[in-house]
Amino acid sequence: MAQLWTEKRVVVSTDGDTLAHDVADRLLVRLIRRSLAGKTSHIALTGGVIGTEVLRAVGAHPRRDEVDWSRVHLWWGDERFVPAGDDDRNDRAARRAFIDQIDIPAENVHVMPAATGEIDVDAAAAAYAAELARYGDDDRPWPSFYLVFLGVGPDGHIAALFPDRGEIQITDLAVTPVRDAPKPPAEQLTLTRPVINSARCVWLVVSGGDKAAALGLALAGASYETVPAAGAKGVKRTLFFVDEAAAANVPAELIDQEY
Repeated sequence: MAQLWTEKRVVVSTDGDTLAHDVADRLLVRLIRRSLAGKTSHIALTGGVIGTEVLRAVGAHPRRDEVDWSRVHLWWGDERFVPAGDDDRNDRAARRAFIDQIDIPAENVHVMPAATGEIDVDAAAAAYAAELARYGDDDRPWPSFYLVFLGVGPDGHIAALFPDRGEIQITDLAVTPVRDAPKPPAEQLTLTRPVINSARCVWLVVSGGDKAAALGLALAGASYETVPAAGAKGVKRTLFFVDEAAAANVPAELIDQEY
């Protein structure tokens, strides 16, 4: 049994606040090291309560200015297709918590299109795919992501890839529109599984007892169609950063005590 889990590691913090700060610490250590080495880091951000708290912890961190942010590009794994400036948008929360606190070039912040009335959700998905392609190549029309952040919903969804829906099975697009989403608003945009799983590292950040069942299923090898979080996998590393409440259904042997 243990061999089945060698590709995924679970790191547990005591509570949500500690979790956010622990993830922020680890992220900054890596970005500092990479920027000092002259490496460019493409990162896909996530929304949600815990995702935003991680960004807030990064934005307030005493080491944030040790990163050469000109070598960092920020993207989003999903976005609500609502007007720019709407409080429902993930990029608005990220700006308040994090982006406005760092010295990053505006052109390095790649927000998903907003609903302006001039384009529909299909055109918005195509536009973001085109932006991704500017940093990719013919074989992989998107950046070489160093890290993709993901939250996990109580239903096991990641980004805007929801259980038992067609979007989770799409492999020929980098970005897909979502209509009639089971979680409002109805129209959303999301990266697809091939993009997420091409990242060097995938970090899933999970907080709260309402996520315990989904986390347990994701680690137990559930079908990704039914539990999308089960299908998230980085090329080099897949880490589940969780608090004790979310870890209620995680067997002790799967928890990494040293990472």
